[in-house]
Amino acid sequence: MARVVVGGTFECLHDGHKELIHKAFELAGNSGIVDIGLTSNEMANRRPRHVPDYDTRKKNLLKYINEISEGQEYTILELNEPFGKTLNVDYDYIVVSPETHPVALKINQLRSEKKMKQIEVVRVDFVLADDKIPISSTRIAHGEIDIHGHLK
Repeated sequence: MARVVVGGTFECLHDGHKELIHKAFELAGNSGIVDIGLTSNEMANRRPRHVPDYDTRKKNLLKYINEISEGQEYTILELNEPFGKTLNVDYDYIVVSPETHPVALKINQLRSEKKMKQIEVVRVDFVLADDKIPISSTRIAHGEIDIHGHLK
């Protein structure tokens, strides 16, 4: 039984986010568990732009999970700090983007210091917009692209 973790703010749940979440459920398989860390309002509000509140982001996440999961077990956990439960729970996989890859390496370093088993890091490449630049919440917020990477 695989235990998989993925985390983020998921402010507009774009196609890049969906790839990460889909990969987490794929790794978990039918008998595994996916823990999704969703940044708290306090953490999200540290960003330089407005981010939808936690409940709105959670609702959008649940809608997408219901579209892709086939009765798989999952939990959405509120993240109040960058590492969530990764320094306490025995995960098999952590799913990250190139942007969050350094955080996964730091998590494994801290786990090593605590004599904990390393988490296998699964890096999902950026999903590119029509202009071949990665889809990002920042680009969407700036009105450059939509959540699917189509130019506006």
